[in-house]
Amino acid sequence: MRVIGTNGDESQGDADGKPPRQAVIEAGQVLAGAGLGDMVWGHASVRDPEGRGVWMKASGWGFEEIDEDKVVLVAPDGTVLEGTGRRHLEYPIHTEILAARPDAGAVVHTHAPTLAAFASLDTDLKALSHDAVPFTYPQLPRFTDTGALIATPALGQAFARSLADANAVLIPNHGAVTAGPDIETAVMYAVLLERACHTQLLAAASGGPAAWSDEAEAHFKRDQVWNPAQLHAGWSYLLRKAR
Repeated sequence: MRVIGTNGDESQGDADGKPPRQAVIEAGQVLAGAGLGDMVWGHASVRDPEGRGVWMKASGWGFEEIDEDKVVLVAPDGTVLEGTGRRHLEYPIHTEILAARPDAGAVVHTHAPTLAAFASLDTDLKALSHDAVPFTYPQLPRFTDTGALIATPALGQAFARSLADANAVLIPNHGAVTAGPDIETAVMYAVLLERACHTQLLAAASGGPAAWSDEAEAHFKRDQVWNPAQLHAGWSYLLRKAR
């Protein structure tokens, strides 16, 4: 069986010492609280510290419903190794991205309405606000092979190639995926992407936009505004609010 990274055992958890089940539960709380839920669809995952696959919420539950009994460990071939729930059909999004991205520790897939609307437009995302700078210069990619479910390893691998080393990828007629070194960052990228798309749609509805950060300013703001400490501060606020 192909492994997805090897960093220790489950009790070790992620870089912050958080067990994978807890990370998935908290991701669900934050995503639901931030309005990125879609009934029982959408999912977040974290890399298994033993390299066995990914921990993600079980199918059939909303983000806000997740507890320890609703988190499963899914192997790269789709086998549920731990937990009693069913896996999501789109598990290859997570397994293939984490196999291709040793720098990533977590993946989030959402169908949030504003980013879905923006994904349908043939236009670049502009750095109109702080929220957009993680996704510009270079421009975040769009995956156009299909707008249907990413439900096979081959599609998952194509999707991972489309994402490459970006923080996010838009899926026209579907949604978006974000990836980060830890669950806090991956979730914050999903929240920021939804906000950035909302801001640009507002500007477009008003006849704009006419001004946005250039490449130099966007790169500066990426380090100044969205360094790891700031990303984690945003996550902590959203988690407190969700609870």
